[in-house]
Amino acid sequence: MRKFAVLALVWMATVALIGGLGAQARPGQITGVVKDAAGALLPGVTLTLTSPSITTTTRTTVSNQKGEFTFLSLPPGRYTITSALAGLRSAPTEVLVQPGATAKVSIAMAVASAAESIAVNRETAKVDSAHAPATLGGVIGGVVGGLFHPGRALMARQEFNTEAYDKIDDNQWTEVGRKPLSTFSIDVDTASYSNVRRFLNQAQTPPKDAVRIEELINYFSYDYPQPKDGQPFSITTAIAGAPWNPRHRLALVGLQARTLDSSRVPPRNLVFLIDVSGSMMDANKLPLVKGSLAMLAPNLTEKDRVAIVVYAGAAGLVLPSTSGSDTTTILESLNRLQAGGSTDGAQGIRLAYQVAQDHFVKGGVNRVILTTDGDFNVGVTNQGDLSRLIEEERESGISLSVLGYGMGNLKDSTMEKLADKGNGNYFYIDSLAEAQKVLVEQAGGTLVTVAKDVKLQVEFNPRTVAAYRLIGYENRLLQDQDFNNDKKDAGDMGAGHSVTALYELVPAGEKIDIPGIDPLKYQQPSTSSADARLDETMTVKLRYKQPEASESSLLSVTVPTKTAMTPELGFAAAVAEFGMLLRDSEFKGSSSYADARTLAARFKGADPHGHRAEFIRLIDAAEGMRHLNATRR
Repeated sequence: MRKFAVLALVWMATVALIGGLGAQARPGQITGVVKDAAGALLPGVTLTLTSPSITTTTRTTVSNQKGEFTFLSLPPGRYTITSALAGLRSAPTEVLVQPGATAKVSIAMAVASAAESIAVNRETAKVDSAHAPATLGGVIGGVVGGLFHPGRALMARQEFNTEAYDKIDDNQWTEVGRKPLSTFSIDVDTASYSNVRRFLNQAQTPPKDAVRIEELINYFSYDYPQPKDGQPFSITTAIAGAPWNPRHRLALVGLQARTLDSSRVPPRNLVFLIDVSGSMMDANKLPLVKGSLAMLAPNLTEKDRVAIVVYAGAAGLVLPSTSGSDTTTILESLNRLQAGGSTDGAQGIRLAYQVAQDHFVKGGVNRVILTTDGDFNVGVTNQGDLSRLIEEERESGISLSVLGYGMGNLKDSTMEKLADKGNGNYFYIDSLAEAQKVLVEQAGGTLVTVAKDVKLQVEFNPRTVAAYRLIGYENRLLQDQDFNNDKKDAGDMGAGHSVTALYELVPAGEKIDIPGIDPLKYQQPSTSSADARLDETMTVKLRYKQPEASESSLLSVTVPTKTAMTPELGFAAAVAEFGMLLRDSEFKGSSSYADARTLAARFKGADPHGHRAEFIRLIDAAEGMRHLNATRR
């Protein structure tokens, strides 16, 4: 009996010990919300979780549109959360995670002074990516160890700045009486905005030629109506006074592509072409590439196919074409990538297109996604030769999208041209938040084309408009005769994407100085009935092709002379004013950062992802840099 009692006690103690150990081993989690000083929810905040006493792994996540965030599967113990968003600051938050429990936190962020923001951005040390690997567990959770995001400078290894941008000359005034037509290709690239943000987050003024105003404007979504009657686009127009010149007017032309329900998204044949050369070692390059593509992977389906091609001194197939539903295999392949060697981009491009061609999906999406800093240094390195290579490959029906990464040696000019020639888009990824926007929130537009070779032609009425100037799109201009030429390549438009163009107009009767052209001797002013219409400002014509078509279709709308500052025009004008100031444009007139901020705040409207609020903070950062630069002179 005594022996039985002893055995019973031992058994009970063992059970209790095992239960205690089990409870200690059960992971907990942290959930929370981020707000500003006024209590408004803050999306897009980068949150970094550390606990040196428990684990060396650093986890990073981004708050969603409701300002919410979650860290899952955490060993019990004490953790520190730091938060980062351009122009804001907060003290580190200490959190105790209990076994099997959920710790709830609320983080408040306040506006940082300009000097404080600059100091924080400059103190960030260089990151050795060898000590910040992206573990598989972190990637699956949507985080990558050691990454920095908006509000934190991403410091590169390069001691010398060899970034390359094509020179941009602002569009000049054009007299309507001499040239009434303005023709250009649409542009849905947004790389310039996130690149400008990167500079401002590092307390640097961006180079003038890094600022492409049309890409700043098109970074934002606008409340344009969905297309009707089976058309792929809706066309929205508006005219109001130009904020920087009360004698002038500002005209908006907005296109909205139809959105696609997820059930109607066609099968996707994707090839990730990843630069793994030595220049991609930095934490804001290959590790961020892994994190970016890891965010896309869980959103693919069994209808999709994914392959991974890498290139350095040579090219290789890391992942043969695999079902999009095999997320684990895709993530494991990404996690194994390491950087080293020279950069033979042309060889990788050829292999990626060949893999895409081998698994071509008729009627589906066939696309190569190139991730690189654009620094090609062996093989075919000439920008023109690379562009011609892409032009040859695009005839196969396979598009090219380019995701740019890093700094110091960023070859913006090369990447923009490759995407243009490849009938794709160029994005600059400076953070996981930007990757989320491009590859998850806007995946339809990024990956699914609803119309190709989209061209705009605007005819101005000389009775109401004396002169016009297209703001931006300098490298997208077309000859007027190209509009009706279906052999002339132009930009493609993805599902759900919008395109906005602004014209500054000089009303008829206003004096404008346009030098260099003498009066014509033999030409007579037109007296057609169209010229006599005083209630029309311009006519907008749009040509496009269906994705599988070779002949274009035409849409046309007439724009009346009545003026009204709509929310879409107001916010786009604020962005244009911001861009002209960054470029120190000769056409900026009375523009100021204060006026741009007032306009942006007035027309901020619904901002579910926080992009417009972030823009207002960037205006403040640019104004702070202006004051700082003024004190140095």
